[in-house]
Amino acid sequence: MAKILIIDDEKSIRYTLREILEYEKYEVDEAKDGEEGLEKLTKHDFDIVLCDIKMPKVDGMEVLEKAMELGKDTQFIMISAHSNIETAVEATKKGAYDFIQKPPDLNRLLLTIRNALDKSSLVAETKVLRKKVAKAFDIIGESEAIKRVKETIEKVAPTEARVMITGQNGSGKELVAKWLHVKSGRSPMPLVEVNCAAIPSELIESELFGHEKGSFTSAVKQRIGKFELANAGTLFLDEIGDMSLSAQAKVLRALQEHKITRVGGDKEIKVNVRVLAATNKDLKDEIKKGNFREDLYHRLSVIVIHVPPLKERKDDIPLLMDHFLDDISADYGTPKKHATPEAIAKLQEFEWTGNIRELRNVAERLYIMCGAEITAEDVERYA
Repeated sequence: MAKILIIDDEKSIRYTLREILEYEKYEVDEAKDGEEGLEKLTKHDFDIVLCDIKMPKVDGMEVLEKAMELGKDTQFIMISAHSNIETAVEATKKGAYDFIQKPPDLNRLLLTIRNALDKSSLVAETKVLRKKVAKAFDIIGESEAIKRVKETIEKVAPTEARVMITGQNGSGKELVAKWLHVKSGRSPMPLVEVNCAAIPSELIESELFGHEKGSFTSAVKQRIGKFELANAGTLFLDEIGDMSLSAQAKVLRALQEHKITRVGGDKEIKVNVRVLAATNKDLKDEIKKGNFREDLYHRLSVIVIHVPPLKERKDDIPLLMDHFLDDISADYGTPKKHATPEAIAKLQEFEWTGNIRELRNVAERLYIMCGAEITAEDVERYA
């Protein structure tokens, strides 16, 4: 049941609104002035506040401002007999959901409350989803190596610096890229990922820059490339060491001039993109072999973040296993299982050539095959 707080210095208005709202099955509380309203807002949570503007002691605008400072998700509907456009605009700028004149039209009031409740639900759902998403790509670990990675992310993410992320397959390079985006000023805009190793060399330019209709045999319609899709956001070029030299030249031009041209086109398109790149290769060695452009390397590696392999951070295995078993139990909808200290010690003896990805697969295998407690014997048998 939705909770509504009525803040109004007129007793008759409070009584009338309470009677209407309780009839509609809302839970209603009231305050005789802004001071009492703020006190109740501080102590309790409400879904909706119906707040008069002209009140003694503390007026409605001040109540609204202080409620916003408290970080409440409550939707404010301001009501006043002395309304004008300027007041309504000021109220909405300060965070009010809507503004209604006194005496309020009953149908409009109830419709506004329902719409405000819908918005409140969406805000709450968004917060839950953001927490789930953040948890899904959290960087787990307290080892010195991982602490350094996290500290670097905190320093670099708010800047516009390009970042080269290095590390073995499965070590978590994509998680670093996601956190760099989430903690940046570009986070409201898209993070667009391109796996350069998964796209044939003859198609990579079309993937990155798009193409015009008829530019090649299968180009039956115009296509927007990843650079354009990531405009104002972040472009993550994963496994960039596998990109063709011709595509590298075009990426270099895009970084230098902030412009791209679609395949088969001649129009220059401005792009505002922060580029993050990742590789499991030694790019300096690839430069010596003639497989990677040195000028592009220097453009991309303003900051280099190396993600350590799991064998160099085995102290994190207990935390990682606990995290994976927790996730797996949530996915399966079954009780969480625990690994014994002996099982963890046995896991720490492995080399983990597949890194975090391999450990996640082993955790799921053990979860499926073992009882409520995962033992060292289980690890020897199934890992």
